[in-house]
Amino acid sequence: MIDELYSARILKLAANLPHSGRLPAPDGTAERVAKLCGSKAIVDVTLDDTGRIETFAQDVKACALGQAAAGVLGESVIGATVEEIETARDAMLAMLKSGGEGPEGRFEGLRALKQVADYPARHASTMVAIEATLDAVRQALGRKTPDTRTRLAG
Repeated sequence: MIDELYSARILKLAANLPHSGRLPAPDGTAERVAKLCGSKAIVDVTLDDTGRIETFAQDVKACALGQAAAGVLGESVIGATVEEIETARDAMLAMLKSGGEGPEGRFEGLRALKQVADYPARHASTMVAIEATLDAVRQALGRKTPDTRTRLAG
């Protein structure tokens, strides 16, 4: 049964980590660690004038499932808004914990991890990259000038 979890698709996603590394001057940086297994993601972002992710880098040290989720995220995250990331995170949690279908739209690729729902001990590692990304974007938005924040909110 564990072999199904580590399918060829998951292993392929895990092997391809777009935007690997760190940014020299990020607007926001965040780190998340899965306490049970030690999987870790550090994410740097810069935002454009509309609050969308302009540049993104991730340093992920995780199991194949965490790496696969980070791979999907890296393929799709440029241009995303904080709302899109929150929606994807919520849909991902619902998929893992309560039988939801998973993210739609730009992050639909995360549905490849649906079988992780049967392995609760693996949920946290699957979520580290998206949680770190959300934290980094929120930090970046918080650092924008008050004038920029007002324009982004309106």
